[in-house]
Amino acid sequence: MATAVQVQTSSSLSFQPKVKAPLSASSIRISEPLQTTGILDSLYTFEELTPALGRLYPTLQLKELLHHPKADELIRDLAITISRRGVVFFKSQEITPDEQKYLTNRLGQLTGKPPSSGLHIHPVYNSERKSNDSVIDEKGTLNKDLEISVISSNLFRSLGVAPRSGADEWHSDIAFEPVPSDYTSLKVHTLPSTGGDTLWASGYETYDLLSAPFKKLLESLTGFFYPPEFPRSAQEHGYSLHAGPRGAAENVGTHLTAEHPLIRTNPVTGWKSIFGFGQHFHHVKDVPPAESDLIKKFVLDLVTQNHITQVRYRWGKNDLAIWDNRSTYHAATPDYFELGPRAGVRSVSCGERPYLDPDSKSRCEDLQGRIN
Repeated sequence: MATAVQVQTSSSLSFQPKVKAPLSASSIRISEPLQTTGILDSLYTFEELTPALGRLYPTLQLKELLHHPKADELIRDLAITISRRGVVFFKSQEITPDEQKYLTNRLGQLTGKPPSSGLHIHPVYNSERKSNDSVIDEKGTLNKDLEISVISSNLFRSLGVAPRSGADEWHSDIAFEPVPSDYTSLKVHTLPSTGGDTLWASGYETYDLLSAPFKKLLESLTGFFYPPEFPRSAQEHGYSLHAGPRGAAENVGTHLTAEHPLIRTNPVTGWKSIFGFGQHFHHVKDVPPAESDLIKKFVLDLVTQNHITQVRYRWGKNDLAIWDNRSTYHAATPDYFELGPRAGVRSVSCGERPYLDPDSKSRCEDLQGRIN
């Protein structure tokens, strides 16, 4: 277990706590949904932000959690909580980029991701982009780590990424990869005077809004994922996409395409979720374009127009959020561009190949079964 921390100041920003032994494939294989031990919630107060998703730990410092004698037990409970609640928030965090990377990767390691999956290298938003706007703190420290994605309004402008409408912002991180993300963390260190809130929506709750026949239809379908804005921006601005591997051996090349089931099972909770619609979703396979467009619009409308599936978070300085991409969507609100820059440090963990377990349950079905 993590009992000490060795933070090394190098270009790779490696955070290496002492652990007893590396995890083996057999030791992390999940045969049923994971349960918390209760240690996290016995030590830290929290607030549920909506019935569907979102939890706030107002006083928990993640840096202290990483140094705790029972750090791995706490991190595992945190990961399960994130997978159940979709997204979890922490105020005014002191965690460094090194520590943030370690924590994000460890969440997946302790809850069953393949040993071959590590931290993602974004094909565009990585340290290969030599820009004065690619900074990891409010002091202007330049990013030198491929495994850190700088989320910066000024950097996006320099790369030719145009602001979208709020509805067009919705996505799950790196759904265009064959092995997409399990957990993402984002710490926002620079904020405009107002604006720039982020919204999350629950894929579990969206799935539960569907009728039984429509659930069966979507469970039989596969989606094709492709982000055309990345290759287009690279060509127009004269830079190369990072060819990989990007956090997993399967995430290679510059075509940035993948096929995933429209309904997937989150292995941590065992719950079904609508997956991956949004920016990176291109079309439904093996159906006519008109039917693909109909399904795409219907699901996006469910996500964007149902407040019961959403939580909205107003960032404070150095606030940090961690979410489970397997069962949430998120969207930044593009309303702040004349009010000052917005920037933060993002770490993205690669998980497992998406799959649908036909015996898995919906969130509502599982929770009602426990009550009854």
